[in-house]
Amino acid sequence: MGDTLTVTDNRTGETYEVPITDGTVRAMDFRQMKVSEEDFGLMTYDPAFTNTAACRSAVTFIDGDAGILEYRGYPIEQLAEHSTYVEVAYLLVHGKLPTQAELDTWTEAITMHTFVHENVKDFMGGFRHDAHPMGMLLGGVGALSTFYPDANEIQDEANRDIQTIRLIAKMPTLAAFAFRHTRGQPYVYPDNDLTYPENFLGMIYKMTELKYQADPRLARALDILFILHADHEQNCSTSAVRAVGSSQVDPYSAVAAGIAALYGPLHGGANEAVLRMLRRIEKVENIPAFIEGVKDGSERLMGFGHRVYKNFDPRATIIKKACDDVFEVTGVNPLLAIAVELEKIALEDEYFISRKLYPNVDFYSGLIYEALGLPVEMFPVMFAIPRTSGWISQWLEMVQDKEQKIARPRQIYTGERELSYVPIAKRS
Repeated sequence: MGDTLTVTDNRTGETYEVPITDGTVRAMDFRQMKVSEEDFGLMTYDPAFTNTAACRSAVTFIDGDAGILEYRGYPIEQLAEHSTYVEVAYLLVHGKLPTQAELDTWTEAITMHTFVHENVKDFMGGFRHDAHPMGMLLGGVGALSTFYPDANEIQDEANRDIQTIRLIAKMPTLAAFAFRHTRGQPYVYPDNDLTYPENFLGMIYKMTELKYQADPRLARALDILFILHADHEQNCSTSAVRAVGSSQVDPYSAVAAGIAALYGPLHGGANEAVLRMLRRIEKVENIPAFIEGVKDGSERLMGFGHRVYKNFDPRATIIKKACDDVFEVTGVNPLLAIAVELEKIALEDEYFISRKLYPNVDFYSGLIYEALGLPVEMFPVMFAIPRTSGWISQWLEMVQDKEQKIARPRQIYTGERELSYVPIAKRS
């Protein structure tokens, strides 16, 4: 028989053999199961696509039960320890680690494209003073498609390459412009002498000094955060990029869709929720009462548990170590003591252990962003900067996948049928 699934349709008594490939069955194989020739055929119903594979991908591997995250086969722990975000971006985009010559060329290309057209600066300046920086980033990235109209030539490999570099290079610039706009401060241009994380820090912090010098500990901690957030398989925003990109639109519009998805509090706002929780707890002495509130349903434990990970989020362990370097520079955030004690109690409590509620990446990342002087509104923006390399890698894979078609999910219609129009005078 081989790897097949035998299905008996009890409506008709017919039996079908459905091939199993890579642990999956094709949904279209169920369309042959009909009660009559006029029947559309069976569909699968999967709200939120929680058990549906929409693509084949070689970008990121996750084993949620074992707490494993790999980019192109490389464990996230090794990349966070030995690599840089720019190198990881190359790995995601090109599918392999670069040679020194390739990395030098890649780094120079990204550095040379960090500047944006002056009209982009004017565009960003048109937002209200209290505009949300994520909304500004969303608009700014979408606007880039008008500055590079040839970006819709997505079948041209060279064209795809340059748009990829532009997106990765310009995202920190647009993010920094959004931050400065909310502060009423003049925009700071990129500095080609600085590394990727140093350049971003300079664009948000630089004031009157002639040359911005980033603290290497802050730059490295930010680089690690960027590595950890670079990609995470078929999450909400990545699926949005793929779905919109399947229409063969330009990559700026597709990535803008990813930013829009990340804008939502259930996706990009989780670390903000952690900070609010820690502030509400206020002090270590209040933790036991808070824990009891979680158990009786009157409180929510934010930053624990994950849709994918049923074990430790491997990123959480790495980011916890990065906190030490940041707080060495900025001073210890008083919320850290609450976070550490909360984590300790939760990991020893059978209630949380039995539910596999372990700290995730959001539990500590918000503390680092706050220590860097960033308002909570900037947290999803900080997520979007590194995720750009993952989005564009997934987009590149999608547009070259011969099996991919324009996204068109089916539905189960639940409304009325065959109603007759009633003139307005006769409606009750």
